[in-house]
Amino acid sequence: MSPARPPARDAVASPSVPLILAGRRGKPPRHLADLDLAGRRAAVADLGEPSFRAVQLSKHFFGRYTEHPDDMTDLPLTSRAALAGALLPALLTAERELSCDDGTTRKTLWRAFDGALVESVLMRYPDRVTMCVSSQAGCGMACPFCATGQAGLTRNLSTAEIVGQVVAGARVLAGGQVPGGPGRVSNVVFMGMGEPLANYPNVIAAVRRLTDPVPEGMGISQRSVTVSTVGLVPAIAKLAAEGLSVTLAVSLHAPDDELRDTLVPVNRRWQVAEVLDAAWDYAAVTGRRVSIEYALIKDINDQAWRADLLGSLLAGRLAHVNLIPLNPTPGSKWTASRPGAQREFVRRLEAHGVPVTVRDTRGREIDGACGQLAASVAPSASPPASVRPS
Repeated sequence: MSPARPPARDAVASPSVPLILAGRRGKPPRHLADLDLAGRRAAVADLGEPSFRAVQLSKHFFGRYTEHPDDMTDLPLTSRAALAGALLPALLTAERELSCDDGTTRKTLWRAFDGALVESVLMRYPDRVTMCVSSQAGCGMACPFCATGQAGLTRNLSTAEIVGQVVAGARVLAGGQVPGGPGRVSNVVFMGMGEPLANYPNVIAAVRRLTDPVPEGMGISQRSVTVSTVGLVPAIAKLAAEGLSVTLAVSLHAPDDELRDTLVPVNRRWQVAEVLDAAWDYAAVTGRRVSIEYALIKDINDQAWRADLLGSLLAGRLAHVNLIPLNPTPGSKWTASRPGAQREFVRRLEAHGVPVTVRDTRGREIDGACGQLAASVAPSASPPASVRPS
């Protein structure tokens, strides 16, 4: 299979242009997580209930991960169903769940209200639990080595659909369903399906719901949240102005424009120098080290001279390289680098004084690469007939 031809410069949408390639399917139902606490109070009051019920509902969703109205025993029995129906509608239903690493890595394929498919992954380590979440159903960035990019974009996810992935993970952890005993989600990475900064308003709202304290949100530290991007330069600048302490991860994958134009087609609009300048501005404003994501692809971007070029671009900067051995998609010519090439790439980056780690390759046996599991399941135009609030 030959590399996908990069789209013309004008064909790549900017953050101000919705990256919706498929027909609109309508918005997901309004959910408590779509609203700030003041909005929830107003919504509850509109239902004829006292506004403090919004705090009770918020504590159930964000703090106790309560799934069913019957368990909300601090609410009047006569009000539970109406409140849950109005503010806790079913948004995501588990289509498939796979696990590996003795149950400490769990991948879930979710079907949304309109049949759209998205994925999330829970990864438990000795010192943390990380949730990798999707921000879009599919992706419009067209990176040829990525299963999600090959599938194209269906639509943006709502704030609540993003947050719901994390709450679902928190629920199974709190219930002791993951080996290691009851626990909590400590880290969230926006590295699942989609380009997060192309769904900017909903992603930023989701970050605030995840990091605001209970009952406003889940209370996860901002410093434990990572937002990735292929390099949407105006949106990076906008993120720097949000006053957040999240980590920015730039999916670079090539240090030279000639190759990156193919691997990351949006590079035709914002090239390597522009993307890195935006990243350094972000680091200067926030004081946060930027993560440079680099998928090592055999004989494509793993040459020693590219390691030296990358090292020269990053030397002395507030940056860290996260090398990712490619998890190949079925039938693709793209595959992981040889161990020797990987070691030499690391050595050359370190010779430039650039901090570098090689990502733990979890999930290979469960279609771990972003978009692989969704690609294995047929789409549906309608949601399952029977769903319960998520």
